[in-house]
Amino acid sequence: MESYEIFKEAFKNSSPKAVASELGVSLSLVYKWAQEQSESGSGSRNPLDRLLEIIKLTEEERIVEWLCERCNGYFVRNPTSSCEQGFEVLPATNEIVSQFSTLLSRISQAALDSSITLDEAEEIREQWDRLKCYGEGFVRCCEEGDFTKMEATKENDPQPRKTLY
Repeated sequence: MESYEIFKEAFKNSSPKAVASELGVSLSLVYKWAQEQSESGSGSRNPLDRLLEIIKLTEEERIVEWLCERCNGYFVRNPTSSCEQGFEVLPATNEIVSQFSTLLSRISQAALDSSITLDEAEEIREQWDRLKCYGEGFVRCCEEGDFTKMEATKENDPQPRKTLY
């Protein structure tokens, strides 16, 4: 989905006039954010395009992490994928189920005393972050039709990031 399409959808649930007023910009500019940029002058470089450019220029993913946290979410980077034909579906499926089972087991162990310490919570977060990355790798390989990359991804597991809070 293109950035201008995001604004088109957003304006179905909100008033462009209210957005313009709150941001202190013209209503016509806000409407242009929801139009595709073209040679004829329609559309305008919108805040999403600008923010993306800032992230690319600074190479700072904490900008995205901060936005996700402010929206009550959590950023998980998609793993790089270079899936090639191989189709080892069963081992990949077993691995993701095993990792999820390990996470649930850790949660159960931590909750045995009816409380979870900060150290236990940190361990659970690290396992959860690894599972989300692995799960995204699994889905990507499903979409690309290959699973040979799964074992390499497992060996090169990215370290989960620490939360900013």
